[in-house]
Amino acid sequence: MSHTVRRAGAFAAVSTLSLVAPAVQGRAAPAVAAVVAAAPFAALAAFALVGVDDGPIFELFARPGDFEEGRLYGLAGFALAAAGLALVALRFGMPVGAFVAGTVVVGYGDLAQKAALAAVGDEFAGVVAFSLGGTAAGLGGLLASAALAGGSVPLSLSRVVFLAAAGALLAALLRSLLFERDDPLVMVSVALVLWLFTELPVEASATQVAVALGLVAVLGYLSYALETASIPGMLTGVLLALLTVVLGDYGWFAVLISFFVVGGLSTKFRYEEKRERGIAEDNEGARGSGNVIANSAAALAALVGAAASPMVGLPEGLFLYAFAGSVAAAMSDTLSSEIGGLYDNTRLITTFQRVPPGTDGGVTWQGELAGAAGAAVVALIALAFFPLGAVGGLVIVAAGLGGMTVDSLLGATVEGTYLYNKGVNFAATSAAAVIAAALAYAVGLVGP
Repeated sequence: MSHTVRRAGAFAAVSTLSLVAPAVQGRAAPAVAAVVAAAPFAALAAFALVGVDDGPIFELFARPGDFEEGRLYGLAGFALAAAGLALVALRFGMPVGAFVAGTVVVGYGDLAQKAALAAVGDEFAGVVAFSLGGTAAGLGGLLASAALAGGSVPLSLSRVVFLAAAGALLAALLRSLLFERDDPLVMVSVALVLWLFTELPVEASATQVAVALGLVAVLGYLSYALETASIPGMLTGVLLALLTVVLGDYGWFAVLISFFVVGGLSTKFRYEEKRERGIAEDNEGARGSGNVIANSAAALAALVGAAASPMVGLPEGLFLYAFAGSVAAAMSDTLSSEIGGLYDNTRLITTFQRVPPGTDGGVTWQGELAGAAGAAVVALIALAFFPLGAVGGLVIVAAGLGGMTVDSLLGATVEGTYLYNKGVNFAATSAAAVIAAALAYAVGLVGP
């Protein structure tokens, strides 16, 4: 067994100490229980910083940077993050299951990934192993937390499976973007997100969760096989797909997936010609996580808002229009860029002066027409799944065109100075979400 796998196993064992929290919950005063749950991690952190600088234990836990520093800073950071989460769980209302799941997902997901990499040496296989191992660990952590606390599982089994899978995919995504030493940040992020999802008044059926997981597997494999997204981009897409099916439903998923499918194919369309013109996406057109997040963050916010609508007192329909409008804008902007860039006679949207193809803020009539068609596709899919009516479809198209125009205007004025491409994408899709919600409210499609 390699040192990397042994080290991952040691960290996984440390993450198991999180089960002390549910074991003491309710059996002592909250303040005492919090101290008891955090104490093992705090002791480990102190030991890592001052107790050892060589020997077999140091060798077991040391990461490459630790050898240079002579201290187990990786273990210290991991343990301190777990200690802080234990205090938050037992003193400030975080569900103990979210703390345990967030901790073991990182520990055991990393162990599964390291074992897969040692066995086959393939990055994609490592990511799959992290996701599966993390999901199994998260599921076990949530169920064990309920058992140790002396009660039944407070959530349905389908909800527990969803939380475990969502936590594992989020952890895998963050680990693909960050360094191994950033495990504390990953752990805290996963626990906080699981806390949010636990509080949302959503109850997905077992069938819905099973279908969501099946779609996630298919989408992830196709993204990898067709090279339409990098591995971080693929993880971002499959996480969004899981959340969309479970927090929304199949209609929300159909609207979102239209952007990934059509947008991905449009990027590959006449790719070599785009490369020759200097306007092709990098990495053979495989979109990274930053691109996916920038184009989908507004839609994700609308999705979570819809799930939380009973809590915030706003109609779900308002968030549905915001969701569809932001996706329409992402589709419009992608098609206008990928199709319009193939034609000459590009003009700057602010002055209508001729500019080279690919210039920020440059538009062609072919690109504008392609963008309008993209918004219409999203609107038609939304109409197929939701009773929005013709006016509702026009609202989505208008929001898509509005977001596409905002993207071009920002590209011509502030891109490259105050904002970069991903920031412009996020601003444009957010603007489209606001436009869609405002128009839907103004014409009476949704009420207060």
